[in-house]
Amino acid sequence: MADKKVILVVCGSAAVDADGAALTKFMKKTACVSSFDNTGVVEAGSKIEGAAVVAPEGIAKVFEEDGACAIVELGDVDGAALEAALEVISDAADRRTLIVIASNNGLYFAGLGVNKKAGTVDRSANAADIIATICYVADLPVTADCTGGVLYQILKDPNMKIKEVTKLKEALARMEVALQRDNREPWDKHDCA
Repeated sequence: MADKKVILVVCGSAAVDADGAALTKFMKKTACVSSFDNTGVVEAGSKIEGAAVVAPEGIAKVFEEDGACAIVELGDVDGAALEAALEVISDAADRRTLIVIASNNGLYFAGLGVNKKAGTVDRSANAADIIATICYVADLPVTADCTGGVLYQILKDPNMKIKEVTKLKEALARMEVALQRDNREPWDKHDCA
């Protein structure tokens, strides 16, 4: 199973702020981009290595088969249909999952690495920006033709990758010191020889 996962929901002009328990819970944890062009999101997302376009019920299977990105294309649905889909999506997500809802009315990020206190970010975004941000947060390879920029304004820590690399370097240095300390042959470790 993939360590970090992404669920990208594309839902036309559905009202994300509609009534419903799942939508209300989701909106409390989101960062929103104020100006967004919803054109080509599914096509751009399906270029991500290992991405699968599925129905909401198929997300769990994608993650079980070691996929890291599930794209749910709902089409032009109403708030009730989005609420029902979000209930299924929430069940498939865990704390290491980034959920992105792209609708004609806005772009919403929640979950892994997202600063829910960011509120509405004053920036425009397009499909390429979503893909760059998804790949950055979930450690996925960026597609060769991606021209988008990472939406750093919605992230808890814009320098999270630098910090991850620094931690890895420190762990490697500690491991090398431990190996140098213990470079004796197995027969030198015991007095029974």
